[in-house]
Amino acid sequence: MGPIAWIIFGGIAGWVASQLAGRGAQHGCLFNVIVGIVGAIIGGAVMQLFTGDPFTFRAFSLSSFVVAVLGSLILLAIANKMQQKR
Repeated sequence: MGPIAWIIFGGIAGWVASQLAGRGAQHGCLFNVIVGIVGAIIGGAVMQLFTGDPFTFRAFSLSSFVVAVLGSLILLAIANKMQQKR
């Protein structure tokens, strides 16, 4: 995927994860893009740990979207824990 596709993919994945985590109205579009892209990286790393096979995001597919959303949810959970400790 190219950079524009990563931004769009990340924005959608981040938005879905924010909605599932109940934080949809608290953050803006840029936050969703960042959470989605970083979440895709985290999700890919977790999938690689579980399967042993490298997980790549070369094209938009349902499996890559689910992995990105799950990674984004992990990232949001970590951020929530860190915010609660303050």
